[in-house]
This record gives sequence, C-alpha cells and structure tokens, in this order.
Amino acid sequence: MNTRPTDAYLARFQKVFTYIDEHLHEELTVARLSAVAAFSKHHFLRQFSDLFGIGVYKYVQLSRLKRASYQLAFRDDQPVIEIALDSGYDNPESFARAFKKSAGQTPTEFRKQPRWEPWHGTYEPLTALRTRYMHAKTDTRDVRIMDFAETRIAVLEHRGDPNHLGDSIRSFIAWRKQHHLHPSRHATFNIFYDDPYQVAPEDYRMDLCVAVDRDIAGDGIVDKIIPAGRCAVLRHMGSDDHLYASISYLYSEWLPHSGEEPRDFPLFVQRVRFFPDVPEHEAVVDIFLPLK
Repeated sequence: MNTRPTDAYLARFQKVFTYIDEHLHEELTVARLSAVAAFSKHHFLRQFSDLFGIGVYKYVQLSRLKRASYQLAFRDDQPVIEIALDSGYDNPESFARAFKKSAGQTPTEFRKQPRWEPWHGTYEPLTALRTRYMHAKTDTRDVRIMDFAETRIAVLEHRGDPNHLGDSIRSFIAWRKQHHLHPSRHATFNIFYDDPYQVAPEDYRMDLCVAVDRDIAGDGIVDKIIPAGRCAVLRHMGSDDHLYASISYLYSEWLPHSGEEPRDFPLFVQRVRFFPDVPEHEAVVDIFLPLK
C-alpha cells in the first residue's frame, strides 16, 4: 500500500480522535464526526470499525468513561452529577449504569476504592488504539539541552505493580492538598528508576514528587533532591499511553547521534498540564534525560 495516501487517510481519523477529546461533553453524532474527517456519513461507521477494530460509539463511550474515572479517582472535589453531565449523560442514573457496566463498580464505589486490575482490562483496547494512532512523531530538533537547577522535592515512593500506581497517586494528591502544595505553585515531577516493560511488576520503582522550599518528610513522604546539571529535554504532548515511546526515542534515536552520555541520575519528568483537567491529547510532560 502506498504510504503517502495511507498517512493522509489516517490523518483524517486522527482529526476525529482529537475532536472527540475536545468535545466529550457534547453530543457526538455520526454526521458530526464524519464531517470532521470529510468522509461520507453513509460509510463512516464501517470505515472506523473495520480500520480500528472498535465502533466509533464504543470509542466515544470508553473515552468519556476513562476521563470520568480519572475525575472520580483523582478529583474528589468534583461532584458525581457534574462528572455525569460532563460525560454526556442526561442524569446520574444513566451515567452510573454505564460506568458500572464498564468498570464493574458504581461511580461512588470507584471513587471510594478503585479496582485497578479490571479497569486496566476495560481500557486496554482504547490504550492500544491511541498508542498506535495518536503518537506524535519526533525528531532530533525536538530535543533541547538545558541546565536544570537543583530542586528540593517531597516524595511519595511508589514501589510495586505499576497497575496499582493509581492508589499511590490518590494518596499523594490527598497529602498535597493537606499541605497546600497546589500544582500551579509547586511543580510536579516523577522520577523513573525502572522501565515497567523490563522489570517484574513487584520490582517497579517510581517517585511521585512535588517541588518544595523546605524539608517536609513524614506521613510516608521523604525528602530528596533532584541535582543540578545538564539535561536533554523532550516535550511529550498527549496521553501517558505513549509516554514511553517518547522516552524510547530519546534513548534509541537521539542519544546515539548526540555525542552525549547519560549522567548518574535517573530519567525524570515534569508534569506541566494534567489530564483530566485538559483533554488527553493536550496533556504536557517534559522528559529530562540527565547528561554528563
């Protein structure tokens, strides 16, 4: 198959994915979505399902419920009724039925204690599709080198299965709220000690970090420092589903051609814009590769 027409064809669907992300709270009809792609509404449903292995209505529903699950788990000040309406449902009852059918828990149960194992299984088709078709291409011009200033951080150390990372994030968010460390004033970092695809789940290590101006250890939080030094920086935009593809690019493409060598400190990232506060494709993460 000729690559150029194929890329152009897929680009029209990528416009649809982006449009869906931006309008999850609105009615998304076939006529509306087919117009975004500039395809006939008479063929759009089959084009979508035969190409991606999932119907467009199912894709929209999963996208809505995934965002809703993030809001329930990580934004506890957002009322369920608001989340239901923001997800395109007419009332909390219809939202609750759809959510329980998808996640196996009611919205209230999920907010209280999410069951992450079935959640990951439910959203795997969405993750696989977005990973394959929504990853932005990068090249060496996207990487810049900067001097990172020493940064004092308070850290919640996640140790163990990355599928349970959501529980650590919930605890970290609650602790930050208690100490008035809002992301708009205190930068958010993650330190990646391991590649989740290369270590056993029980051996996975990751730090959830917030920049602070004083030692603040206690309640499961430890004080650490991100040291000053040169770093290669790559801005990743979009879902965390393909964050590791951007990290892989730094190691497999940029680093061998750069003449640089990694410094003895783990790769880390700064969270700049957060899903679900912004559409998933608008989330921003700066990836820092420490250099000698």
